[in-house]
Amino acid sequence: MSGLLAWWDESGIEWEDGDGGSFLSGWWRGGMEIKPQAVVIPRETDHLEQGKYGPVFPRTPACYGFTIIANVKPGRAEAMREYGYTLAKALEGDPYLLAPLKLHYLRWVLFDDDTRFMYQGIFDTDFDKYTEDAIALFSKAGVSTAFENLEGFPEDWRTNPEAFVGFVREHHCPSFIEYGEYPYVTADEIKKALRIKSALSEMLDQLQ
Repeated sequence: MSGLLAWWDESGIEWEDGDGGSFLSGWWRGGMEIKPQAVVIPRETDHLEQGKYGPVFPRTPACYGFTIIANVKPGRAEAMREYGYTLAKALEGDPYLLAPLKLHYLRWVLFDDDTRFMYQGIFDTDFDKYTEDAIALFSKAGVSTAFENLEGFPEDWRTNPEAFVGFVREHHCPSFIEYGEYPYVTADEIKKALRIKSALSEMLDQLQ
């Protein structure tokens, strides 16, 4: 190979060696076609595989996730909000604090005059593993969980994972449809693609 040429156009990036042969172009130009998908989720769970703590909810185009809705203990709404600041500050100190949870995103909502709480999470591990990993992460870090401000949450959650998972399952409101613009793609794959894009852009800048 006598050299390496590269150029960019609106359809992608083309690589060519000095002998006139091209490579990588098919991959970058769309060899992997990404089609948005949606999946309707039946209300019944009898057909699902039974896991350690109950039915194993399937992966969808939006990956795995859950929506938890629970009542806030009287007078604890501000403590819940304060925990949000605590978590944000902890992530400033260690951006990878929640990495074991394989998260895409989290959304916390207080509503009905701060009497109810909604926790939405999308992640790449299954329902039960996410919960077990969360227990292990908080226990190892020696920190509490915002769920301690919710009615019915087990006080012995650090040593009783079954009770923790039971609370999560009891308060989970399953989706009936989920949509993914880039279906079944994990957070790690997204970050890898962004790193490749950055590296290729930098390489192109150097070639110009």
